[in-house]
Amino acid sequence: MNNYIIQGAKKLKGTVVVNSSKNSALAILAGSLLNEKKTIIANLPKVEEVYRIIEVLESIGVKTEWKGGHCIEIIPPKKLNLERINKKSAAQTRSIILFLAGLLLKFKDFDLPMSGGCQLGRRTIMPHIYALENFGIRIKDFCDKLNISYQKLHPAEIVMYESGDTATENVILAASLIPGKSVIKFASSNYQVQDLCYFLSDLGVKIEGIGTTTLRIWGRRKLSKNIRYYLTEDPIESMLFLSIAAVTKSSIVIKRCPIEFLELELLKMQKMGFQFKILKRYRAENGYAKLVDIKTFPSNLTAPVEKLYGRPFPGLNIDNLPFFVPIATQAKGETLIHDWVYENRTIYYAELNRLGAKIKLADPHRVFITGPSRLKGSEIICPPALRPSAIILVAMLAAKGESVLRNTYAIERGYENLVERLEELGADIKKQTSENNYVKKT
Repeated sequence: MNNYIIQGAKKLKGTVVVNSSKNSALAILAGSLLNEKKTIIANLPKVEEVYRIIEVLESIGVKTEWKGGHCIEIIPPKKLNLERINKKSAAQTRSIILFLAGLLLKFKDFDLPMSGGCQLGRRTIMPHIYALENFGIRIKDFCDKLNISYQKLHPAEIVMYESGDTATENVILAASLIPGKSVIKFASSNYQVQDLCYFLSDLGVKIEGIGTTTLRIWGRRKLSKNIRYYLTEDPIESMLFLSIAAVTKSSIVIKRCPIEFLELELLKMQKMGFQFKILKRYRAENGYAKLVDIKTFPSNLTAPVEKLYGRPFPGLNIDNLPFFVPIATQAKGETLIHDWVYENRTIYYAELNRLGAKIKLADPHRVFITGPSRLKGSEIICPPALRPSAIILVAMLAAKGESVLRNTYAIERGYENLVERLEELGADIKKQTSENNYVKKT
């Protein structure tokens, strides 16, 4: 377990480059199971959750090899061995459920370990089951595993029970290997879903409607092509650095931000008084995403007139909503944040009160934040969720005095070399490995 020791309230300066998306990486790693030939994924983030998926791939016989930097080569075996699946690694990521499609045409009846990931309240797999049963797939949910079986697969027209990212990805992957035309309505059009669609298109799957809520997919019985795909940069990591700049009142340059998935966030921040400038516009290496470089400026913030809430794309990203919590602690007035998706996430927001924030929990989905607050150092254990842990770190960077953030695996699941990159911006932050997880009361 790592701890972060932070001397906060430092103005940051310099340049940071946004890494690729963890969520896209997990979907495309699972998607590599559909390909009978070699898959090369470039710009792959080296984060803990990616390592867990790679461990599962290797355990069932897939050959993987890092080809320098952030590029990995994936070669499937002639026959997968599910008897040897790494259950421990699988249990640490909800994305293991995306293996379902890649295993369908190889096994007509098989088990997958029950998935884990962030603890954000009741998160069932029913949207997956409701959608996939249209293809003829049966999923039985046991306490520690899923049983997947079918007699015959067929294309289908599907209305998603909810516009979930992972559920949409699972349906896309399954439809890609079922010959014929499938239609997915009320699909998520979020960044990781688009990245997966572009990957599958390069692999030879015909997909219409990418970036919309209705997808038309012409599946193929066999996908066999040597392919190299370059992952798109992460809008959620972009938002992390935007929030850090806002709460520390710093002028930094954030390079390679996928602007199409940040436009509403930037507008909301702008209306709160945040000052920034777009320096450059260009395409991502994969030729699909639109990137920008953003320069931030020290800003005096005010609370927004309207409440802040997440929505499916093109709304404010549900994973970006938490970053408005530390921003709101530094904004004059009262901010209402409505996190309607997850029952437990707003409870984690209240951890910032230990740093001197004024956050009042209205109910399991809403918080009122009064600012600006003078944040002060404290010791906090990371909650078992990525974004809530990240916003505690953001607030600690703005808090005067020393803070200790303990058990930071949740952050390292999704952010690569974050301590080192913050140090390059001038943050006073150190990583400490400790077996003692005791936190003194403050």
